[in-house]
This record gives sequence, structure tokens and C-alpha cells, in this order.
Amino acid sequence: MARSTDPAIRAPKAAAAPHGIAFILKKSFISALVALVLFSLMIGIRTEAGPEGQLIYWTRFGDLAAIVASVFFGSIIVELLRQWIGPSKGISFIPESASGTIATTRRFFAPALLVFAALVPVIFYDQRYILDLGILVLTYVMLGWGLNIVVGLAGLLDLGYVAFYAVGAYSYALLATTFDLSFWVCLPLAGILAAFWGVLLGFPVLRLRGDYLAIVTLAFGEIIRLILLNWQHVTGGPNGITGIPRPSFFGIPLTNTDDGLAALLGIEFSTTHRVVFLFYLILALALLTNWVTIRLRRLPIGRAWEALREDEVACRSLGINTTTTKLTAFATGAMFGGFAGAFFATRQGFISPESFTFHESALVLAIVVLGGMGSQLGVALAALAMIGGFELFRGLEQFRMLVFGSAMVLLMIWRPRGLIGHRAPSVFLEKPTEISSAMVKEGHG
Repeated sequence: MARSTDPAIRAPKAAAAPHGIAFILKKSFISALVALVLFSLMIGIRTEAGPEGQLIYWTRFGDLAAIVASVFFGSIIVELLRQWIGPSKGISFIPESASGTIATTRRFFAPALLVFAALVPVIFYDQRYILDLGILVLTYVMLGWGLNIVVGLAGLLDLGYVAFYAVGAYSYALLATTFDLSFWVCLPLAGILAAFWGVLLGFPVLRLRGDYLAIVTLAFGEIIRLILLNWQHVTGGPNGITGIPRPSFFGIPLTNTDDGLAALLGIEFSTTHRVVFLFYLILALALLTNWVTIRLRRLPIGRAWEALREDEVACRSLGINTTTTKLTAFATGAMFGGFAGAFFATRQGFISPESFTFHESALVLAIVVLGGMGSQLGVALAALAMIGGFELFRGLEQFRMLVFGSAMVLLMIWRPRGLIGHRAPSVFLEKPTEISSAMVKEGHG
């Protein structure tokens, strides 16, 4: 058989030529046009109600033109950088001498972050604002880790996670106020009830996936909120539940009484003691969530979750029971959401349906996606960035959400798999092996 002498057949496939200036200008013009449409009513025209109820408006076309121009020239710069960096995608810009230092830093970053979290009440003991913000961040870290089981490990898109958060909060509030049960008795009960509702949600969605699953879970979250809003003789309706008992230190109240913790220890009473106790309590609950998740990933059920996430059809062909796999993912994630809800109720002392809207589900899901689905450290960093970011940009007033949303969009463009996105297997032969850079989108496996 004669061999082909056509050089086009024997030559390797040529690399794609970079885009020309016309393509870059066209893409930048489209981006600027989209920015003009989006921001014309948000920034270009400002309206307010006048002193007599009439509509008053004024224009800010200069600010609008500056934003559109920034988008136009920014798109040009981004495209030029992509063409400049693109050909050297497989080349490492980090010196070999610094690679070991960076690997060591990554290894000790999580323990250092944990030590810092444990020392926050000591360092900022007199700053109530920092302590309250830390409690809020840890609450969302726990919620993110709970949802990470469902979305990150099992690959089930859940938009109604706030429903389990609400079930845990109302379960603790009703049990504590009606039967006078302590926090330590109600906490596991709230988790069990939330897990039960997770199983109830799992059954109707066993055959659903993708967008259809997201729509059903979103409806489930709204159903729970509407039940809490309208079942007034049980949940209090829009008025909520007040007088929720505060947690005690294993039966010892944190109050200024003779049987209080401060009196027993012989120290001066301070209201900060309760805040510090709540901080360490939510830190312990979050670490429990993290530890259980890591342990479950190494068990057969954890590997079944990962197989379900990668390919459900292949998972079924291997003989894995996808029904129990999905139900256990929903139940486990819901249980930790119930724990977080019980803590939220005892910390606030008051709950109402307004605290459990779709906004909370979207925020927790954004934390999981931005942090990297399946990454525990990434979820923690995303919660710190998002919750702390809201406070950092609080001084920008009406521009806060714009700046914060832009930062999220840029992050998802440059890190589409999240801050610390990975597909590290929980089981490997002899030693873990990195995936070839040609097999993943970001050039590192």
C-alpha cells in the first residue's frame, strides 16, 4: 500500500491563529452595548419621590459614559491579555525554587486559618462588631459545607436549601418554647427533623436532574416559607416566634445570677461571655460538619456521591443504588442545615419567615460555587469573602451590590471552577496522580 505524500496529511494540526483587531473591537463593542443597556436605568437616570409625592428624576450621563467606556477598553485589554497568555498556557511562570515554598504554604494555610479563627475571641474580645461578624461568617461556612454535600459532592443542584435551615430553626424554637427543652436536647432533634424533610424532598426528585431539579427544590423552599407564613397558630405567622431560650453551658446559664457561669468561676460578669460562647459553639458545629464530610468522602457512600456527580448513567451501570445515594445526600446536607438553623434561632432569640427567603438559598449556593464545588477550604474562603465583602463595601451605599456583583463575575471568568476547584479522588492506587493539563480547563489537574 503506497504511503501518502501529501504534506497536509503528515503535518501536525496548526495552532489556531489569534483573533484579529476586528474581532476584538466587535466583542468590545457588544460588551459596551450590553453595559449601556444594563446601566442606563441604574446609573444614567436616578428617580426619587418628591416632598409632595411627585416623581423627581435627574440624569447622570457622565457617570454612565465613564462606565461604558471602561467596559469597552477593559474588554480590549482582556482580549489582548488572553492572546498574549494563551500560547504559553502550559508554561509555569513560578520559579522551581519557589514551588516547594508555595506547596508548604498551601499545606499549612488551613491549619493557620483554623488557629486564627480560634483566637478571634481572644484578639477581638472588646470588639463586639468583629465577634458578631465572625459568628455570621461561621454560620454561612457551616451552611456552605452542608450544601456542598448535595451540590459539590453529589452534583444535585439544590435551590431550596433554606427550607432545611428554616425547619431547624422553627423545630428548635417550638420545642424549646413549648416543652421547655434545653438547647442540647433540641439541637439533635432539629437536625433529625431537617433530615426527615430532606428525605421527603428527595423522593419526588429522584428522576429529575439539572434545571428541572433546581426548579422543584426552589418550589420546595417557597412552600416551606409559605407554610411558616400562613400556619399562624403554630408558627406565629408573620409575627414569628419570640422569647426563644438562650443556650447554656451544659446546664449552667450564662447570666448574672448566683448560679451563673461567671459566679461559679469567680469572675466578673460580662455580656461578652455569651457572645464568645456562641462564637466557639458555631465554630465547633462548623468543624463537626467539616469532619463528618471529610470522613464520609472516604466511605463507600462518599465515593458513590462522587460517581453520581460525574455520570449518573455510569453510576447505575456499576450497580450503585442511585435512589439511596441521592436520599442520603439530601438527608445529610439537610441535617447540617437544621443544626445551623437551631443555632440561628438560639442566637437571635426571635425568628420569622422573613429570615428564610430565596435570597438565603442563593447566597449559600453562590458561596459553594465560588469557593469550588467539593472544596471545603474553598467554601470557607468564599463565605469569608462574600459575607465580609458585604461589610467591606457597606460604605459604597447604592454601588455596593454593583461592585460586589462585578467582582463575582470577574472571578467566575478567570476561575470558572471556583477559588479552589478540583476533582481530587477520595481513593487512589498507591499515590495520587495529577490529571494532565490537557484534560482540564484551567491547565492543572
